[in-house]
Amino acid sequence: MSNPPPENRTPVATDPALGRGARIRVGIVEDHHLVREGLRMILASHGIEVAGEATGTRDAFDLIERCRPDVLLVDLSLGDGDGVALLHDIRARAPEQRVVVLTMHQGAETVRQALLAGAWGYVVKGVHSDDLIDAIRAVHNGERYLHSSVTAAVVDDSIRWLQSGSPLTLREREVIGLLATGLNATAIGRRLGISTHTVRRHLANLYAKLGVRGIPGLVHYAIREGLVREERA
Repeated sequence: MSNPPPENRTPVATDPALGRGARIRVGIVEDHHLVREGLRMILASHGIEVAGEATGTRDAFDLIERCRPDVLLVDLSLGDGDGVALLHDIRARAPEQRVVVLTMHQGAETVRQALLAGAWGYVVKGVHSDDLIDAIRAVHNGERYLHSSVTAAVVDDSIRWLQSGSPLTLREREVIGLLATGLNATAIGRRLGISTHTVRRHLANLYAKLGVRGIPGLVHYAIREGLVREERA
């Protein structure tokens, strides 16, 4: 009896799910050279082309306009700015651009902020390279992708928010409560373990949701709704 022929492994570049002969072109926005180098090797091994690279928010749009990648990989911790703010800008200036977040942050609120800002996919650094490829392929095919390492936290947080009956997320309630005690954005960030940029995003969202202007308006709302947190020495 003759041995069966060896398995015919079809590279991602010509996977029927992507269309005959299709080749995914990926842009990378990441400020660490070694990470970019590792990503290039991973993508190349799966037949995916690196269309271009950017090291921060300032050159990300040059990459988008010059290289027109099918999928853009974006880190949220960039040396020259806030990655979530960049996602908002991409959605405003290049709404057709599909973005996969690749970051070390896996908190539910950060994931939610990224998705609301326009991310199509969310992958945490440290996962298997196959998971990243799955995310890229899914987003390229017009699907959303949320890695399993963050799915449970996002679902649990969303359920708690729905049960609270409040128009504010749990994190927004924490931020406005601390604001009402007199803490500034930097101090609130230290207290909650989030960046000052993230606190300011929350404040911007609070202004928009509540229709108030300035900190006094937020403080008045926090007092009225009983959200003021007691600060202990």
